[in-house]
Amino acid sequence: MIVAEDLAFGEGPRWHDGSLWWSDMHGKTVCRLVDGEAATVCHVPGRPSGLGWLPDGRMLVVSMTDRRVLRLEPDGRLATHADLSHLAPRRCNDMVVDREGRAYVGNFGFELDGVEKPRTTVLILVEPDGSARIAADELLFPNGAVITPDGKTLVVGETMAGRLTAFDVAADGGLSNRRLWAELPNGAWPDGICLDADGAIWVASPTTADCLRVREGGEVLQRIETGRGAYACMLGGADRRTLFICTADSHDPDRQADERNARIEAFVVETPGAGLP
Repeated sequence: MIVAEDLAFGEGPRWHDGSLWWSDMHGKTVCRLVDGEAATVCHVPGRPSGLGWLPDGRMLVVSMTDRRVLRLEPDGRLATHADLSHLAPRRCNDMVVDREGRAYVGNFGFELDGVEKPRTTVLILVEPDGSARIAADELLFPNGAVITPDGKTLVVGETMAGRLTAFDVAADGGLSNRRLWAELPNGAWPDGICLDADGAIWVASPTTADCLRVREGGEVLQRIETGRGAYACMLGGADRRTLFICTADSHDPDRQADERNARIEAFVVETPGAGLP
């Protein structure tokens, strides 16, 4: 079932406050599904990506090109929550925010236009007060991330390495005990990811045009074919058994802004979502 269409490029879907939220990256807006229609929450000129919320309810959104995390104030104004330009060498992308309001933000590490060769980069931790530090390094395109319900484990997708990498989360938000959580099969690259109540992770893979349900260790438990690029996913709905998948024909900004062929598709699954986001 298609729940939203005529999008430039959907990313960062989240289930929050009884609604589906997402970033229309190449449309430069954050949207929310209201009565079956996409309603604009705010405009982000620097291209929005990951979304999350502080404990007081204010939304955080990654602004990709200027490498900032923005905060939506009650009056509708977007304020700079954290400037990451001194830590992130290239555009920022997805983000997961924990229950204390700490945000973990990934970045490309290099330009995707072919001028630069792929190289590793860092995962950045932003404290609730906006201060930031490097939480982990030597990651190849850190992208979608999840935090387990107990708050003790973070798993991040390394897109161009085709793997999911896990860390222990300390009381202060620091990451340690890096380990391989799963190697993805058959050329799959993890973009957005979400966690379910059985501890499996749904992985949106644009390179293989599907969404994979993966167990720790790499076993693929289920596959949903999308027929075109699957860029992000989220378990939501009243019982968190609806898998929302952001799909598009391309990730090219100009093409997508012009053609607006992106959409969000919904599939009912057996195991409900868990943890964050």
